Amino acid sequence: QVRLVESGGGIVQAGESLSLSCTASGSTLGQSAMGWFRVTPGNEQFIRTFIASISWDGTITYYGDSVKGRAAVSRDNTKNTLYLHMNNLKPEDTARYSCAARRNSQWPTTTQNTYEIWGQGIQVTVTS
Repeated sequence: QVRLVESGGGIVQAGESLSLSCTASGSTLGQSAMGWFRVTPGNEQFIRTFIASISWDGTITYYGDSVKGRAAVSRDNTKNTLYLHMNNLKPEDTARYSCAARRNSQWPTTTQNTYEIWGQGIQVTVTS
């Protein structure tokens, strides 16, 4: 069974940068599209906001409007790891960030219900 584990979260000040990693274990995800989503405090509907996604080979990437121009998604299939680098962080970026994978597709989407495998998430807090 595939397991995704995020790392790299924490507390940063506004204007700083942060990189998140998501490592898969149990199986390779080299043929799967992957993505990043986040849930902000008080979001009781548990609706994840799309952040970024990437195709299996890294050639196609999408970004959510809230981070466009400030984020970069990448992957290293040799390490079974997905990355998200964000710069110029803002307090409104405070959220729990989760990585996700599409079990049977190489192509990324921007909607959470197209991803079947999810990590537990990691907290990112941006202070002003």
